[in-house]
Amino acid sequence: MQTLATFFFIVMMTPVFSQTRISGKVTDASGEGIPGANLSIKDSYDGASSALDGSFSFTSDEKGSHTLVISFVGYKAHIQPVELTGKEIVLNIVLKEEINQLDGVVISAGSFTAGEEKRRTILKPVDIAMTAGATADIAGALNTLPGTQKVGETGRLFVRGGDGSETRTFIDGMVVLDAYGPSAPNTPSRGRFMPFMFKGTSFSTGGYSAEYGQALSSALVLNSKDKAEMNQTDIGILSVGADVAHTQVWDRASVSGKVQYTNIRPYFNLINQKIDWKTPPASLEASAAYRQQVGKTGMMKFYGNFNQTDYSLYNHDILDPSLKQQLDLTNRYRYINGSYQQEISSTWSVRGGLSYSYNQNNTKTEGVPATETEAGLHSKFVFEHSFNEQLELRFGSEYFYRNYEASRFNTILNRDEAVSFTEPLLSTFAEAEYFASNKFVVKAGARFESNQLNNQNSVDPRVSLAYKPGKHGQFAVAYGTFRQTPVNQYVRVNQQVSPEKAEHFILNYQVITDRKTFRVETYYKRYNQLIKYPGSNPYQITNEGSGYAKGLDIFWRDSETIKNVDYWVSYSYLNTERDYLNYPHSAVPSFASAHNFSVVYKHFVPKIKSQLGFTYSYTSGRPYYDPNQSQDKFNTSKTPYYSDLSANIAYLPKNNLIIYFSCTNLLGRDNIFGYEYSTLTNVEGVYVGRAIRQAAPRFLFLGVFITLSKNKSINQLPNL
Repeated sequence: MQTLATFFFIVMMTPVFSQTRISGKVTDASGEGIPGANLSIKDSYDGASSALDGSFSFTSDEKGSHTLVISFVGYKAHIQPVELTGKEIVLNIVLKEEINQLDGVVISAGSFTAGEEKRRTILKPVDIAMTAGATADIAGALNTLPGTQKVGETGRLFVRGGDGSETRTFIDGMVVLDAYGPSAPNTPSRGRFMPFMFKGTSFSTGGYSAEYGQALSSALVLNSKDKAEMNQTDIGILSVGADVAHTQVWDRASVSGKVQYTNIRPYFNLINQKIDWKTPPASLEASAAYRQQVGKTGMMKFYGNFNQTDYSLYNHDILDPSLKQQLDLTNRYRYINGSYQQEISSTWSVRGGLSYSYNQNNTKTEGVPATETEAGLHSKFVFEHSFNEQLELRFGSEYFYRNYEASRFNTILNRDEAVSFTEPLLSTFAEAEYFASNKFVVKAGARFESNQLNNQNSVDPRVSLAYKPGKHGQFAVAYGTFRQTPVNQYVRVNQQVSPEKAEHFILNYQVITDRKTFRVETYYKRYNQLIKYPGSNPYQITNEGSGYAKGLDIFWRDSETIKNVDYWVSYSYLNTERDYLNYPHSAVPSFASAHNFSVVYKHFVPKIKSQLGFTYSYTSGRPYYDPNQSQDKFNTSKTPYYSDLSANIAYLPKNNLIIYFSCTNLLGRDNIFGYEYSTLTNVEGVYVGRAIRQAAPRFLFLGVFITLSKNKSINQLPNL
C-alpha cells in the first residue's frame, strides 16, 4: 500500500516539479523599475505583469526553446529567447524607449510651424484668412505673432531687428525672389500668394534649417496642397474687383485655375486718400496648379502665377507742396514652380524642384523712363534617409542663378544708361536629426555656399536641440550662422561686396496641448559685414557695418476655455542697434520698435451662422532722424505709438454662400510711421518735415463668395 501511495504522489506532483519559474525585474535605461509591463511566453497562456518596482515572477508548463515577450506602452517590445527545462530562470530586462516623433520632443527654437504631419499646429490657412486686419495676407497674419513688428508703410515681415529684405519666402522648398506685389511709396504691399494654396506654413524667427539659405533673419516656408479631392467652381464678387476659379479632379490628378481682376479705382473715388492718385492701382492675375500622383508614394506638382499691375500718382515736394512730380509704374511678374517627391524605399526618399522668378518694374518720372528687371532660376534636390527611428539624415544641393538689369534715360546726356550683374551661387547642405529619446533630440548641420559673383566661399554651421522634462513642456536652444547677398541697389554699385552675415542664439520654453499653446523665447543676434557707406554717397560701399538685436517673445493661444472662441496673445520686446548704411554711429534703426503687442479674437456664433473676428495691435514709437538736430541725436526722436483695432465678419446664409465684411482701424486712429524731410532748408534755414501716415483712416472690404459643387456644404471660408 505504501508503495502504491508513493507512486500516486509522484504522478500527481510531476507537473509541479516540471514547471519552470521565470522571475526578475523590468527596468528602463536609467535603472528605474517599470510597473505594469506585460510578460508572456509566445504562443501560450503563461505570463504576468510586473509589480510597482518592476519585479515579476510566474511559472510555465511549456518545455524546450521558447520566446519571452516583454512590452509596455512607450517602449520597444523586448524579445528574449528562453530554454524551459524546469530550472528557475532569473532575468533582468531593460526596455528601450520607443521614439514617437508625434508626441515626443520637437525642435522648436526659432520656428512657428503649422500643418506638417509631425508637428503641432500654430496657424492654419483659415487662421490666416480670418485674422481681422490681415485682409487674408500671409504677412499680415504673421505680423500678429511674436518676433515680428508692424512697419505699416511697407506691409512686409520685419523679424527681430531685421529689415523686410532679410525674410526669404520658399514654396515647396523653392525660392521666391520677390514675394510682394508693387505698392506706392510709403504704402503697404501685399503678398503675391494667397494662404489657401498651402497646407502648411513654417515661419522661422531665427535658427532655421541648413536647407534654407540667403535669408539673414527669417525663412517663410510654404508647403502647397496636394491633389484636390473634388470638382468645384468658385466665384467671388468683391468691392475691389472679381475672381473666378475652377478645379477639375481625376483619379490620380487635379488641375486648378484662377483669374482675378482687382481695380481699386472706384473704391478710392468713394474714400478720400492722402495719396494724390492720377490713376489708382489695377491688376490682373492668373494662376494655375497641376497635381499628379506618381506610383504609390510619389507626387508631382506644377504651379504658375502671372500678374500685371499699373498705377500713376503725383509726388508732392515737401518744401513746396504745390510742386508735384508724376510717377507711373507698370509691374510685370511671373513665377513658375515645379517639384517632385518620391519614397525610394522604406528608409530613403528624394525630393527636388525647379523654380523661375521674373519681376520687372517699368517706371516713368515726369515721362522719363526707367526699367528694373530681376530674373532668377533655382534648382534643388534633397535626399532623406532614416537609418532607424532614432537617426535621420537630410542632404542635398541647390543652384541659384540670378540676373539683374537696370536702365534709365539720362536727360542731361540724352542717352540710356544701364547697369547689370549676374549672380551664380552653388550650395550644398547636410543635416542630421538624432532622437536620443522621447525627451531629447538634437539636430546639427552645415551649409556650404560658393558665390561666383564675388568669388567667395563660406561654411555656416547650424545646431539646435530640445529637451522635454514633462508631458507637455519642453526647452529648446538653437545656434546658427546665416548670410545673404545685399539688396540689388548696393550690389549693382559694387559687385564685389561680401554677403551680410548674422549669428543667432535662441533659447525657448513651450507647452503645447491639443487646444492650448504657451511659448516664451529669448534671443540674441549679432550682425557683421553689413553695408556701410560714408555720408550720403552710396557709391563708396563697404562691408564695415555691424549691429545686434536681442529681446523676448511671449505667445499664448487658447481655443478651449471659452466655447466657440479661439484667441491668441503675443508680445515682443526688442533691443537693437546698427551702425550701417550712412549712420554716423550705432543707433536704433528707423524700422525698429521696442514693444509690439497683439490680441487676435475669433468667435463662431452658430445661431446666426457667423464668425466674428477682432484684432488689436499696439506698437511703441519708432525712432527717426530730424536733420534739424545734430548727428549726436541721430535717430533719437520718436513717433507716436501705433494702435489699430480691426474687425471682420463672415456670414453663411447658405453652406455654399459667404458674405464677408472687414474693416481695418475701426477707431480711425491717425497712425504715423515716421517722418521725411526736405533735402534743402527753407528761408529760415529749417529742414521741413512731413509725417508718413496711413493712406486712409480705414480700409473697408465687402465680398460675396459662391461655391458650385456636388457637395453643397463646401464653401470658400478657408480661402478668405
